[in-house]
Amino acid sequence: METDYLKRCFGNSLSQALAEVAQVQPSDPIEYLAHWLYHYRKISAGKQKNRQEKIQLQEEYHRSLKEKEIMEMMKQEEYQIQQQCAECHKEQIYTEKAMFMQEDTDLSEKEALEQESLPGTSDMITEVP
Repeated sequence: METDYLKRCFGNSLSQALAEVAQVQPSDPIEYLAHWLYHYRKISAGKQKNRQEKIQLQEEYHRSLKEKEIMEMMKQEEYQIQQQCAECHKEQIYTEKAMFMQEDTDLSEKEALEQESLPGTSDMITEVP
């Protein structure tokens, strides 16, 4: 039961610390052990922080890639919409030109008919452009 607690709390750190104490054989092994464990905790906390930062950076990198893909898709969509608008605008211009030319032709024909129907102008030759 106690060994489970020690394994859970200390893991390999306690066995590593005791092995180093046995190897070094300091004059005050308790103080040496305390400093070793304190130092180990500091290093472990730094490693854990580095792992978390690395994970966070990877997540941010993946998010930025997705955002870049979305931006590219939006640019392509915008380009397609602009192309469609340009085509519609051209069609509208052609339609308006055709209507204007038709109106101009109708007006010329109307003027020609009016000149033919005026008294005294029957001997005049009208030129239709």
